[in-house]
Amino acid sequence: MVKVRQDAWSHEDDLLLAETVLRHIREGSTQLNAFEEVGDKLNRTSAACGFRWNAEVRQRYDQAVDIAKRQRKEKKRQLTSQQKQPSNSYVPNWEQKEMEEDTSISINQFNNHEVIDGTTNRATTDINSIDLDSVIRYLRSLKKDVDTSVRSKQNAEKLRQERDTLTAENQKLQKEINKLEKQLETVQVDYQAFLQIMDRARKMVVFSDQDESASPAFRMEKNGNLEQVAK
Repeated sequence: MVKVRQDAWSHEDDLLLAETVLRHIREGSTQLNAFEEVGDKLNRTSAACGFRWNAEVRQRYDQAVDIAKRQRKEKKRQLTSQQKQPSNSYVPNWEQKEMEEDTSISINQFNNHEVIDGTTNRATTDINSIDLDSVIRYLRSLKKDVDTSVRSKQNAEKLRQERDTLTAENQKLQKEINKLEKQLETVQVDYQAFLQIMDRARKMVVFSDQDESASPAFRMEKNGNLEQVAK
């Protein structure tokens, strides 16, 4: 079935994408395999997942990616070391437990956060697992997120005010248009009445001219004289 999902990425989708990519990195797999796995779960193409990871999600998990890569190298070194050990060698249980704990760092350490009024509050990571530079990078990233959120809210408020202003202007212009249309209708009615008056006046002038230009009438008096008959 062709994947045609076009809706926006949710917070849960981004979290699944980040967890899957980091897991594949730790296990020595490729990001392409991670994108394909996420695509199957979310009904999206692997290309869409890759674009989302590189454009939006990865920048929030730089530290987690670095740790996952170190875990992958450590795991590879452990496997190499185990292969070189004699067959009768064993790893103490307490060392095995520490190795498993070191390689099971979850993305939740870097993504255990909640969204409040558009700002992201990330949970504080274990201070023993990061150094001062990591803390500084984390704080800078947090400040960048807050600044971005503040700018987004300011831009949204500005756009809302512009929308309200344009809506009010549009309503005002619509009222003026309705008023002008009514005035135009009145003018057209008056113009038609004026044309009718002019037409009647023209006809009356024509009839008057015809009457004046008619030949005078005469009649014979008793004395034999001609007398003009009054009109």
